[in-house]
Amino acid sequence: MGILEGKKILVTGVLTEASIAFSVARLAQEQGADIILSSYGRMMPITEKIALRLPKPAPVIELDATNAEDLAALPARVKEHFPHLDGIVHAIAFAPSTALGGNFLSTEWEDVSVAVQVSAYSLKAITMAAHPLLKSGSSIAGLTFDASVSWPVYDWMGVAKAAFESTSRYLARYLGKEGIRVNLISAGPLRTPAGKSIPGFAEMEDVWVVRSPMQWELADAEPAARGIIALLSDWFPATTGEIIHVDGGLHSTGH
Repeated sequence: MGILEGKKILVTGVLTEASIAFSVARLAQEQGADIILSSYGRMMPITEKIALRLPKPAPVIELDATNAEDLAALPARVKEHFPHLDGIVHAIAFAPSTALGGNFLSTEWEDVSVAVQVSAYSLKAITMAAHPLLKSGSSIAGLTFDASVSWPVYDWMGVAKAAFESTSRYLARYLGKEGIRVNLISAGPLRTPAGKSIPGFAEMEDVWVVRSPMQWELADAEPAARGIIALLSDWFPATTGEIIHVDGGLHSTGH
């Protein structure tokens, strides 16, 4: 039996096989979970195609985390496949190009607000939309990139990730009494589509290659995915509001 045997898990953000979310979905199935994927708009066919590469079939439902109608419809869409949810994987983030790549001082609020809504507020929005489906013992697990310091070119996405990390702590505070856990994995840089879309992201990659205590593989999403799987399992029953680093140990060193 796997550590997620019988659990029903919603996984967001599956767009390519290189993504952490895809590795999470694959490992979750291998560990005994039933999964449902979410996507939106023009991305739906892409996610449906990628889902065929998982070990077992997985339904794909529509969920735009910035769309009130989609959020309201989430419980009904999930219930077409599962009676409840035991876990949610938050693996979505976005910032306009004007909010990245060294544009910090010139980025307008309109673009900043998009980054914050999609990359931070969506954790609360999705969690509360799915709240009727969650029960004691459920786990919300998300992905962040160390927001305790500034990084070159990350700019307003770094600010959004700081808000994301804070949002996870407040969700942990308010949902803890219901037995719902909320935790994050802080992964090192990976050559995923999300990373490649950030102008100058190679600067951060170089830091890890040279300075992380353990060898950091830029093309290997599985270590971060395994961290998510562990948080979704029952092996962290009293852990919430936590950020676990899966970054080769770089967070523990002087940058």
